[in-house]
Amino acid sequence: MSQKKNRMNQKYNYYVNNVAPKPKYISNCIKAFFTGGTVCIIGFILQKWIQSKGLDQKTASSIVIMILIFSAQFLTGLGVFDDIVKFAGAGLIVPITGFANSIVSPAMEYKKEGIVLGVGAKLFSLAGPVLVWGFSASVIIGIIYAIIT
Repeated sequence: MSQKKNRMNQKYNYYVNNVAPKPKYISNCIKAFFTGGTVCIIGFILQKWIQSKGLDQKTASSIVIMILIFSAQFLTGLGVFDDIVKFAGAGLIVPITGFANSIVSPAMEYKKEGIVLGVGAKLFSLAGPVLVWGFSASVIIGIIYAIIT
């Protein structure tokens, strides 16, 4: 049994070293940096423009977040967001746009099953656990903060 396992390990190591594609760490990091930075710059410009129309910073920030979420969901619905992410990588997946995409993607996949059982049931299938644990952590941190202060 040990020889068989050793041979399988050797085959796997050969595959990893010679067949599997090598990740391009430097270019991926540069793409993620610039695309994520571009999203931030666009958000900042939008925020300043909205503020110039007379709204305060907090309200303008909320509107920018809604615009970014809507944009990611809209592009996901059109089937374009995934193509952009293939190029941009973590620069678009990590920010709030990636979260919006993770909500819409499963819903789009199951839309043929109907609005209730397809879209409605699958809308939070991926994002649901993130929300549950995020809310739970915030409640626990809030309780700890209330006890300490």
